[in-house]
Amino acid sequence: MNASTKFGGFALGLAAVFGIALATGAVIGPDPAEPAAHDSGTHDEPAEQGEAHAEALPGGMMATDRGYTLRLDTTQAAPAPNVPLRFRILDQNGAAVTRYVRSHDKDLHLIVVRRDMVAFQHVHPVLGADGTWSVPLDLTRAGDYRVFADFTPQGGENLTLGADLRVAGKYDPQQLPAATTTATVGDYTVTLDGVVVPGRPSTVTLSVHRGGKPVTDLQPYLGAYGHLVALRAADLGYLHVHPEGHPGDGVTTAGPGITFALTAPSAGDYRLFLDFQHQGVVRTAEFTLTVAQGTPAASATPRTEHTDQQLVPGGHSH
Repeated sequence: MNASTKFGGFALGLAAVFGIALATGAVIGPDPAEPAAHDSGTHDEPAEQGEAHAEALPGGMMATDRGYTLRLDTTQAAPAPNVPLRFRILDQNGAAVTRYVRSHDKDLHLIVVRRDMVAFQHVHPVLGADGTWSVPLDLTRAGDYRVFADFTPQGGENLTLGADLRVAGKYDPQQLPAATTTATVGDYTVTLDGVVVPGRPSTVTLSVHRGGKPVTDLQPYLGAYGHLVALRAADLGYLHVHPEGHPGDGVTTAGPGITFALTAPSAGDYRLFLDFQHQGVVRTAEFTLTVAQGTPAASATPRTEHTDQQLVPGGHSH
């Protein structure tokens, strides 16, 4: 074999070795054109951590979650005191959900609030045979509203889905009230007590007084002596709040205090809306809750524009 033949064979063998090495590097090694994860400051989370993080997010941030979608028939409305709202909850196949698990005496709770936290309404729509929910809303004040549907589909888990609703007209945005611990609604005074620590369950108690005297004969409303809705001011994240005890359990008293377990996912301002029933009337007390980072503190402020309204069968509004 001459020298040129030997050299040609050696070159072919060397190319084959390098080819194998390159192929192996493509399979088990990083692409040199891509920066390493630690260089970018990001790291892939384990699947379990990612799922836990998603579950920790407040509800109502998305119109679609875990295969279910909140679909409003219309996303715009003209200002009026009695505007019909129609919507459906669709499953992953696009079919309207018609079977729900009852929670707090209702199959679905609908919360509607303008994005500056005024014009709050908590109503309970009527479900049609075709899966369409319908309810009248007071939309006399123009602006952008967030609609929250809180429900549990049969065979599924509790969800809160959110969608935007725009009401035409002159918009008069309001500043979030500063924090204090007392709210007034009619001749009732509600005080807030408790320390809320971001990132873990905290206990808050709201106490109802009338004419300076404690109210000890609150009436059950939605399976409890009070129903609390909490929204994060920065993005209207909807927090799940649970009352402690229930009427008739032999332990829970009918006032003046109503105790809730509340989890604030982060420091910042939150808006709290307490519905309570006394002498056949449902009233709403509103607070701004400030959750501090480090040394957390809970405080609240009143907004007194709500008027007392009689409880309407099938739902109520404020």
